Amino acid sequence: IQDLMQVLWNLALIALGSALCAVAINGILIPREFLSSGFVGLALVIYYFVPALPVACLYFLLNLPLFAVGWRFVGRRFFLYSLAGMVIFSCAVEFVKVSIPVQDRILSALLAGIITGTGAGVILRSIGSAGGLDILCVIMLQRFSVRLGTTSLAFNSMVLVAGAFLFSLERALYTLIYVYVSSYILNLVVTGLSQRKSVIIISPHWEEISRKILHEIDRGLTIIKGRGGFTGKEEQMIYTVITFREYAQLKGIIKKIDPGAFVVVTETLDVMGHRIGTEPHW
Repeated sequence: IQDLMQVLWNLALIALGSALCAVAINGILIPREFLSSGFVGLALVIYYFVPALPVACLYFLLNLPLFAVGWRFVGRRFFLYSLAGMVIFSCAVEFVKVSIPVQDRILSALLAGIITGTGAGVILRSIGSAGGLDILCVIMLQRFSVRLGTTSLAFNSMVLVAGAFLFSLERALYTLIYVYVSSYILNLVVTGLSQRKSVIIISPHWEEISRKILHEIDRGLTIIKGRGGFTGKEEQMIYTVITFREYAQLKGIIKKIDPGAFVVVTETLDVMGHRIGTEPHW
């Protein structure tokens, strides 16, 4: 029963995210003749030349070759969820049609970016995807060691450049605004509250701070021996990785024990490891 609930929960996330993306596509992008990123963008380019072919159908057909190749490079669970996600997304684009009465093109681009970014983020909160560029990125990473962001940037750049040449530079620039906002909101939804931070603390009260981190925040840490460059004095440095939610608690602990402690906090790109890791699910 637990496994069934997990499956239904992930499919519900994919369906909700797909519905939101479909609202942006049918309510803003197509009426304003904007482009988009990923395979939706490619489907829209074809649609504007051949309006008789629905965007949903084009998206589905463009994904078929990817899935034919992708099953060898991605995990079985991610592949099956993404296959279901691609079907759900195509159906959502075909049947979810909402009119959005925003006439200003910049406001339309901003609103479409917010809606699409939220929808894409909800989809990626599941353990699958809606297919398209996600599958292509994983294939390129596994087969040619090309980073996910590099593949995404290259593909989206080609779509935007093609749009600028085939349609107009103005339309491509509006699309660029939409893509930027969408990417920002996507990152906020997916990693906003779970972003890991690495922290280095230098304090003469390192033992007490370490105990608090271990027992109150319940995070592991590493004690690194160091030497002051100016004083030559032996120092003990605490290195730990925490979540965004735990950051305020850690700051409170440090300020209470040693307000003069030297603290460096940096955002992490990726973290692998027990409990604190952010390993990809594909």
